[in-house]
Amino acid sequence: MTISRDESIGLYTSHTVKNIIRFLTLHLKEFDVTPEQWTVLKTLAEQDGISQKQLALKAEKDQPTVTRILDILERKELIYKQKNTEDRRSFLIFITEKGMTAKDELSPFIESLYEGTILRGISEEELEVYKSVLSQINANITRG
Repeated sequence: MTISRDESIGLYTSHTVKNIIRFLTLHLKEFDVTPEQWTVLKTLAEQDGISQKQLALKAEKDQPTVTRILDILERKELIYKQKNTEDRRSFLIFITEKGMTAKDELSPFIESLYEGTILRGISEEELEVYKSVLSQINANITRG
């Protein structure tokens, strides 16, 4: 019996992504941040003062998800919203000092999770091949 590409590639990839997210969720609990919140916080730290729409694109998340995440991050005082003077219908999103401190603490911690567990036993050459293959798959999908 041969295994379909859907099973060998699609399901395996999905399973791996879910495992990484589960692993990160477990280890980020002590910081009171989810992997989704981390992605948005990190994106904001890289480009502060952008619109919610731009943030959703950069973080590769849909608008409702970003809205929910921003509400949570705002309650935690990690970000703040400011009216966009150029477009009164939108807000610009900024990271707070507390948010930058959290980002600065989380970055090395998350990096250590990848280095110490997730990528353990995988060489740099293997990682380059992996990234190259993922890049090609994404390009194929984008082109249709």
